[in-house]
Amino acid sequence: MYDLIIVGGGPAGASAAIFAARAGLRTLVIDEDKGFTRRAMVNNHLGFPDGITGPELVELGRRHAERSGAEWLEGSVTALEVGGEGVTAVTEDGQRQEARDVLLTIGVRTAVAESAGVRTKPGSEPRIPSVVDAQPDGRTNVDHVWAAGTAGDVSVHTIITAGDGARVAINIISAQRGERHVDHDVLQAPTG
Repeated sequence: MYDLIIVGGGPAGASAAIFAARAGLRTLVIDEDKGFTRRAMVNNHLGFPDGITGPELVELGRRHAERSGAEWLEGSVTALEVGGEGVTAVTEDGQRQEARDVLLTIGVRTAVAESAGVRTKPGSEPRIPSVVDAQPDGRTNVDHVWAAGTAGDVSVHTIITAGDGARVAINIISAQRGERHVDHDVLQAPTG
């Protein structure tokens, strides 16, 4: 059983996976590789003054998440089964992955959320028909199901969705541990 399954591997999902895996949560990302970022040229993402293509940004996010300890599964989640102390994500090929919590970073594809009883609402961004109706901390109306990024009704800009994925991951880690989690490393002073 995983501590966290993240459905969607774009900037929000990869960022959440980095924080969760670094915190020691057994983390699985299930990504169908159909997000908006795959079709973008990104000229406004911090750290890339010459711009970066969406596919490059997604690949760098995946590598960083895997290097941090997250597992990655290519595929599409077709159903979420909620019960007891967790959630089961069912993929199109029938695989069943269980986790304590699920984080939806699914962009505008809200059908799997709706089929699990997660409330949705109209999106606030142009051309975003619906999003998950999440609380400010990322929780949804369904226990153990959270939402972040565009799915959680933040701006579609990659820098914002990445930050929101990290923010909600911190909230999940904190909820699972029962205390506020902080992930800060300190630069070591040069020796010699």
